[in-house]
Amino acid sequence: MPVRAVSTNTGISVKKVKPIIDLVRGKNVDDALEVLRFITSPVAARVAKVVKSAASNAENELMARSSELKIIEIYANEGPRLKRFRARARGRVAQIIRRNSHITVVVDEEEGL
Repeated sequence: MPVRAVSTNTGISVKKVKPIIDLVRGKNVDDALEVLRFITSPVAARVAKVVKSAASNAENELMARSSELKIIEIYANEGPRLKRFRARARGRVAQIIRRNSHITVVVDEEEGL
């Protein structure tokens, strides 16, 4: 039975999150956390936090150890945009769009064990 964890409104654009989550897709939870630990990006810390949360949820619900868990699905969806305006020359304005994302991690027990 798959267990999931979601981090909403992260303040990080989907474009920055996708390369990080592609590195850990399909890996064992322990291996994924090891990979994320050595990436210097703050995005990796946020993704690791969600992976840990999904593993913790699985330990509580399935009574499974984190070493037996595998990331079967991980994705980032676009969240609500924050729109602001900045003053420009000659009385004009420029729009600033601050993008958000939702990170979802789904883990389940490995079949081979």
